[in-house]
Amino acid sequence: MQTNPLRQYFRQPAIYISLPSKGQFYPAGVLSETANGEYPVLPMTTMDEITYRTPDALFNGSAVATVIQSCVPNIQDAWHVPNIDLDTLLIAIRIASYGHELDVGSKCPSCDNETDYSIDLRLVLETITVSDYNQPMKVGDLDVRFRPLDYKQANTNNMAQFEQQKNMQVMEQAQDDQQRSTLLSQLLRKLNDVTTAAVADSVDSISTPDTVVSDKPQIRDWLQNCDRKIFNQVRDHVVKLRADSEPKPVRLKCVNCSHEYKQPFTLDMSNFFGDAS
Repeated sequence: MQTNPLRQYFRQPAIYISLPSKGQFYPAGVLSETANGEYPVLPMTTMDEITYRTPDALFNGSAVATVIQSCVPNIQDAWHVPNIDLDTLLIAIRIASYGHELDVGSKCPSCDNETDYSIDLRLVLETITVSDYNQPMKVGDLDVRFRPLDYKQANTNNMAQFEQQKNMQVMEQAQDDQQRSTLLSQLLRKLNDVTTAAVADSVDSISTPDTVVSDKPQIRDWLQNCDRKIFNQVRDHVVKLRADSEPKPVRLKCVNCSHEYKQPFTLDMSNFFGDAS
């Protein structure tokens, strides 16, 4: 096939990033590692923008996976990206495509003034850190080791939680007390199953005095049958590990009363890539 003479004018890397995971937790064949640990990020194409504005693709997670694979060529399968790298990748793609400034709306907690502020996404990237997943947690005679969820696991968990939120609305609309009680019981069991599955997926292995258990069904069986205090301890540790890897709040100064406060920074996938021209 003849080489396209316009190839030299194809999109080029706009920025380079380091992954918070340092390349750990990627299955073989998912990440092509670089010598210096920095990865090129390309701007989105027109097709990437169309993909990101397709509601079904956005809801089921395929839009995120497709855009990451398009803009970060070193990642071959974005479904297996550790969740601790996801925010960094998406922010970097936003910077590469639209620049480092992002306008966010905020309400001053002191005077209630609402206005838009320009956030420097490069500073947001600098706030992302990762806890030491290699440090085990001691639970009696057990050493519990953890790993971050990959994007597919996290997306499945999020969709399951969304489904239970819809079920909660159905329960609230039920007129009959008996029906409401039955629906509540079913909902609580399903919520417990969703939570247990997410915690089990976050456990890499459990070391006993005699052996090491890494079989997921066996780990889930233990979580379903252990003392509730132990389950809560493991669950809270998973939640903390996840929270530590999220972007930290940004500092804002109210343009009306000069009050300084912190604004949580969250990635709303429905508009994060849709408000720039």
